[in-house]
Amino acid sequence: WQDYKVAYHAPMLDVHLKSTGNTISPGKAKGRKPRWAVRASEMSKKTFNPIRAIVDSMKVEPNPKKAMISLSLGDPTAFGNLPTNDEVTRAVKEVLDSGQYNGYAPSVGYQSCREAVAAYYNCPEAPLKAQDVILTSGCSQAIELALAVLANPGQNILVPRPGFSLYKTLALSMGIEVKLYNLLPEKAWEIDLEHLESLVDEKTACLIVNNPSNPCGSVFSKSHLQEILAVASRQCVPILADEIYGDMVFADCKYEPIATLSTNVPILSCGGLAKRWLVPGWRMGWILIHDRRDIFGNEIRDGLLRLSQRILGPCTIVQGALERILHRTPPEFYHNTLSILKSNADLCYAALSAIPGLQPVRPAGAMYLMVEIEMEHFPEFENDVEFTERLISEQSVFCLPATCFEYPNFFRVVITMPEEMILEACSRIQEFCEMHYQGAEGAQDLECDK
Repeated sequence: WQDYKVAYHAPMLDVHLKSTGNTISPGKAKGRKPRWAVRASEMSKKTFNPIRAIVDSMKVEPNPKKAMISLSLGDPTAFGNLPTNDEVTRAVKEVLDSGQYNGYAPSVGYQSCREAVAAYYNCPEAPLKAQDVILTSGCSQAIELALAVLANPGQNILVPRPGFSLYKTLALSMGIEVKLYNLLPEKAWEIDLEHLESLVDEKTACLIVNNPSNPCGSVFSKSHLQEILAVASRQCVPILADEIYGDMVFADCKYEPIATLSTNVPILSCGGLAKRWLVPGWRMGWILIHDRRDIFGNEIRDGLLRLSQRILGPCTIVQGALERILHRTPPEFYHNTLSILKSNADLCYAALSAIPGLQPVRPAGAMYLMVEIEMEHFPEFENDVEFTERLISEQSVFCLPATCFEYPNFFRVVITMPEEMILEACSRIQEFCEMHYQGAEGAQDLECDK
């Protein structure tokens, strides 16, 4: 089409110039002297990843006498101990061999694949049809599209603290203000509802609810989700639900999709294959549109359609396998994954709870737990970033400082590695803390020396 337009317009321009007697002189058409002036866009300058900024600023080398153990990366495939199920890989192989999914798909995804996702998540409390599903390039793009359709530059969004850093990265690049609402570690990371509601104003475009949580590993109860929905309903604020860890909860807990608990709050739920099916690199995500009162109406749906056309949808090979992945993956695969994560979480929590100066918060799901550093007992360190830097240089153990998640003096531990690595990492963390821990008197003396 572009070639056609050039071919069509060039003769027309030539005819116009001949008929008017005008000519175009190179370099004078726009009244300026050509010169190179290539600059990065304002959007690129406003794009900022807190994790990368903090990690890249760490000028530290691990202890060469100890093998590096990284408890920082939220990739369940990193250690090779959590492979996806054979049915999942077989489904993709069959699609690839068929040769039927090598072309472009509709930007919102193949209709049959949208139907498969809708059927998988449909329930009487939150009914879904294919038209309510937008397929995306991973959950990250689902979040990006949801933010882009709900918020304009100059508006604000409500984001959890501690919370996944991508929300802020995306929002600031779009000129959207971020307001942080507090989670309460003493209440298993429930939302401080009073603080949340105090942040709402006339420019608030949406509330982000991440459940189960990265970085906290927390899972909200049904009653707490209902309290969150009550705030959203009172304030007429739509919800962007990041539910990529949906159903990844431990046996003593129950996951409640937030859309099943409300008929009047419009919700865009973002999910995908990455974590539950252990294939984050396949980049298959989705947005589920829950709008039973027609508050979003056609405008939000049409907006999502237009935004999806910027990259023409996710990988067609994975789309073609989606129905088989969703419906053929055996239940024991999910059960085994959660059993490993629960066992690792219990091991890690027990080991770190026994270390003076550390206070882990017991997780209920996802792949993480958060650990408080009682900084008064480690006075030689200014903050969590210094603490984790020295942990790398002395013990070759890398945990993410929770400053990355807007929550100083904590660190996050990923619990997806093999059991023996968890035990070794916790042993090294204990050795590190015992070496640097100061009791009340020792800490006071060190402060006086400063």
